[in-house]
Amino acid sequence: MKLNIRGEKIEITEAIQTKTMDKLKKLDQYFETPEDITAHVKIRVNGLDQTIEVTIPTKRFTLRAEETMNDLYSAINVVVDKLERQIRKNKTRLNRKAKNVDKFEMITDFEINDEEVEETKIVKRKEIEMKPMDEEEAILQMELLGHDFFIFKNEVESCISVIYKRKNNTYGIINVN
Repeated sequence: MKLNIRGEKIEITEAIQTKTMDKLKKLDQYFETPEDITAHVKIRVNGLDQTIEVTIPTKRFTLRAEETMNDLYSAINVVVDKLERQIRKNKTRLNRKAKNVDKFEMITDFEINDEEVEETKIVKRKEIEMKPMDEEEAILQMELLGHDFFIFKNEVESCISVIYKRKNNTYGIINVN
């Protein structure tokens, strides 16, 4: 797997690069041609907290994990474990997808134990009535409901939007055209 490592408010040393590369090599076993895959690693520092964010885009899907800790090397270990857990947890879905596609870049014949198998079930379905509102009103509605996201008809941009609360208590918005 190729790596694209960049730092934000931190210099990427040889030791950080080597540790990250060694840990991400663990994921090569899940890809048919790991040399064609590029992992994008972003490391940033905010006070004592050090965050590592790994995004691995493939032709069919994107793997992504993020971890924030005081120790960067521990965060690297945890983020790689998260990525591996994502792959193993979604093995059944990946298998199903692999059968319907000519060229699939994942190896899906690895063994998993029964604890890792989690059946996907939709347990609740909701219909919502969307009234046109601006982003400020949507934030207010989301906060009043105590949710982390809110779907609304954006009257300013004339589309459906999803506003969501980010980890650092700021907001993001996704517009659906």
